[in-house]
Amino acid sequence: QVQVVESGGGSVHTGDSLKLACVVSGRAFRYYDIAWYRQAPGKEREWVAALHWRGNIIHYADSVKGRFIISRDDAKNTAFLQMRNLKPEATAMDACSDYYRDNRGGRRVRYGNRRWGQGTQVAVSS
Repeated sequence: QVQVVESGGGSVHTGDSLKLACVVSGRAFRYYDIAWYRQAPGKEREWVAALHWRGNIIHYADSVKGRFIISRDDAKNTAFLQMRNLKPEATAMDACSDYYRDNRGGRRVRYGNRRWGQGTQVAVSS
């Protein structure tokens, strides 16, 4: 069973920074795609950033581009989201999600279900 656990949230002011961490267990970490999502109270879940398992494909939502950085440390089975110049709209529950890439004829394709952590709360005051 895969476990996904986030940490690093907190209460900060506009312009401050936070670094979130996502520790993954259950399978070989280097074969997981990683994505960060956030959901503000009363709002739909919003995709924030994604990192391909090979590390050569990275995408960011336009709302955070240039301010957030997604990364991973395979030796520690951990993904990160460095958030800089935070804005009030970042007040949300931030969740880490992974998707395992299984070997199929020499290619790694998505397998099973996407996994979710329970989230870590971020609050940004104006």
